[in-house]
Amino acid sequence: MHDAERQRRLGFTQAAEAYARGRMGRREFLRVSALAGFGVLAGCRPRRGEANAGNLKLADTTGPLSAIDPQTEQHKFLRSVGRGFAGATLRIVSEDTPPSRVTRELARQEFVALTGINIEWEQLPLDRVLAKVSADTARQAGTHDIFYIDQSWVSKFAGDTVDPRTLLAKKDFAYPGYNFSDILTPLVRHVASDKERIVGIPYDIPIYIMMYRRDVFEQLKLAPPTTFPEYMEAAKTVHEAMAPRMYGTCGQWKAGHYSLECDMTMFLWGHGGSVYGADRHPRISDERATAAMEYMLQLGRYMPPAVTTWDWFGQSHAFAQGEVAFYTSWGEFFPEHDSPARSKIVGLAEPAPCPQPIALRPASECGFGETPGASHQGGSSLAISRHGKQVDAAWIFLQWATSSDVTSRACILGGGASPIRRSNYEDPRVKARAKVMTGTTRHLEVTLDAILNRMGTEPHLPDWPALSVESFAMELGKMVTGQQNVKTTLANMARDAEAARLQP
Repeated sequence: MHDAERQRRLGFTQAAEAYARGRMGRREFLRVSALAGFGVLAGCRPRRGEANAGNLKLADTTGPLSAIDPQTEQHKFLRSVGRGFAGATLRIVSEDTPPSRVTRELARQEFVALTGINIEWEQLPLDRVLAKVSADTARQAGTHDIFYIDQSWVSKFAGDTVDPRTLLAKKDFAYPGYNFSDILTPLVRHVASDKERIVGIPYDIPIYIMMYRRDVFEQLKLAPPTTFPEYMEAAKTVHEAMAPRMYGTCGQWKAGHYSLECDMTMFLWGHGGSVYGADRHPRISDERATAAMEYMLQLGRYMPPAVTTWDWFGQSHAFAQGEVAFYTSWGEFFPEHDSPARSKIVGLAEPAPCPQPIALRPASECGFGETPGASHQGGSSLAISRHGKQVDAAWIFLQWATSSDVTSRACILGGGASPIRRSNYEDPRVKARAKVMTGTTRHLEVTLDAILNRMGTEPHLPDWPALSVESFAMELGKMVTGQQNVKTTLANMARDAEAARLQP
């Protein structure tokens, strides 16, 4: 790590600490974060779900590979090999999400009890996770053994982690039945990798799917749209028949918020565009990007007027309250629509794939690992710190935490969260909840299809977190609120994308 990057990380860390303690205002914090190359909202993906959904107990979800069962090879491994590290303390920092809270509690009852390895797991808002990781890696202190890496950070922190492939070669520490190849390949490649280096183990995968009102579509004799032209026509049809009681669709178009940039990429990629070209120069202002933004603004005619004040939570809430007929957003919001505590449309929502792109620019014609696809992904990984002191013990824990059994249980108890392994989607415990209920998993078949066949990944360059928020979301905010036309918006985005690519 060169000294300039070290100073940027430390500068961001100091600003984050000052902001958390009330010694710095939000506007100043955002300014300092941008100068340091961090867009603090970039990567702040929504995290929905209810821990212990349906009032399940941890013991209710055990299966044939659960380490808590004394008959399993997993139990014997943790009692023998894991016990060799008894008394060690692993320090973990991650975002506070329902699956993380479930896994931490499972660790207390299962992993710690069997191995004697202590776990100190901080679960924080994502900007504070970023500050912790930045400080730890800048100082190379090894304060944390495992940290959470959002997919938008992989290029920045790749050199600070241990490539899991070096640890998989340690056969004496191989967790029984771990099967790394069971982890969905697109997640390893696009969520957990920087160029040829694997940064960590995929941990979660918020990803775009479409959600629609079955009753409304049946009433208007509409089929779920499968293309972008059909998507526009369905929004128009509902709008003309039902607005303002119900609008056709909605977005997460809060001006200046990362959510708006996420929506933009779906339309950009869906019209054959990309942020960068293979030569690593911006393509964000070409004719395909222009067509995408014009489509986006036209679609906005069929959205509620308040859409430019909504992030992903506002968008999902509008659908759950019956204000719109369909929308495209993070699939982990789907279970909310079956929850009587949150939704007025229980049992009426259906999941469906994102629209088929009009054109799709191949990843080979894009730069910085950008991979176009209509299903924008926002995944993360758990990574072992290269600076940590307990690499082998951390590896034993990480295998347990990302094993097929634990990730299935985190999905169930975490309110229908999107899991990372193919076996999770086939697990009888997960499939048993594919019905209308709190914590439903009936959206996961569509989610799996999105991961395998439709996933879109943003560019992986060190300054992407700042570029996507401090430039793109701000410029797009001016566009969707009528302050700026498409041509000016894209020209400004291209200018800033060119500057970002030149940063060390």
